[in-house]
Amino acid sequence: MSLSILIPVRNEEKIIEDTLKYFDDPWLKNIDYELIIINDFCTDKTIDKIHNINKKNYNIKIINNTKPGLGSAITLGIQSASNLYTVIFMADLSDDINDLKKYYELMYEKKEIDCVFGSRFIKQSKVTHYPFFKFFLNRVANNFIKVIFFTKYNDFTNAFKIYKTSILLELFPLVSENFNVFLEIPLKIISRKYKFEIIPISWKGREKGITKFNIKELSSKYIFTALYCLLEKILLKK
Repeated sequence: MSLSILIPVRNEEKIIEDTLKYFDDPWLKNIDYELIIINDFCTDKTIDKIHNINKKNYNIKIINNTKPGLGSAITLGIQSASNLYTVIFMADLSDDINDLKKYYELMYEKKEIDCVFGSRFIKQSKVTHYPFFKFFLNRVANNFIKVIFFTKYNDFTNAFKIYKTSILLELFPLVSENFNVFLEIPLKIISRKYKFEIIPISWKGREKGITKFNIKELSSKYIFTALYCLLEKILLKK
């Protein structure tokens, strides 16, 4: 059993130390894991701070993105993953290390599944500090996608999910350039009928640093990705 944890970063010097301290957790010491930091063209001291932290025996591998954009960073991270399972963990501390443990244990127990999708919007989930307007748009968009893809899942756009690394590689090429890559991946999983489990997870809004998520800029990209994946689903069915 082994785990690759992908963390894309762009100018996260205010929070990266707190983020990496998250992984100073006893249960990680008992598994074969790697932290893959994808440097998405940082222009601040983020990478310098990561190098200093890595001296404290964190198993960190830093790779530099070659093409600007979060989609490219995630693609490069997946290609660099050397372990059986891969999880995407954002640097803003919105996700919970305890949920990562649940993901990993469920993959270990149910070896027939290909991935675990966490949802922030089912019974026993916990969400804090979610701006109302973003929350409203999230629920409208995700529930619309849920209907047109005929699935019970309802939180496609959240990055925090775990996959068999081999399955992620089968989804290539990933065409999304930005945050919409986190919509493309689960939609391809669903369309291609891979096996997944859904569990409740916790989520909290960013408290340090500046969000890179721009609703106006990304709305058209999400629409493109949904249509692209819907077309793929139709073609696969035929």
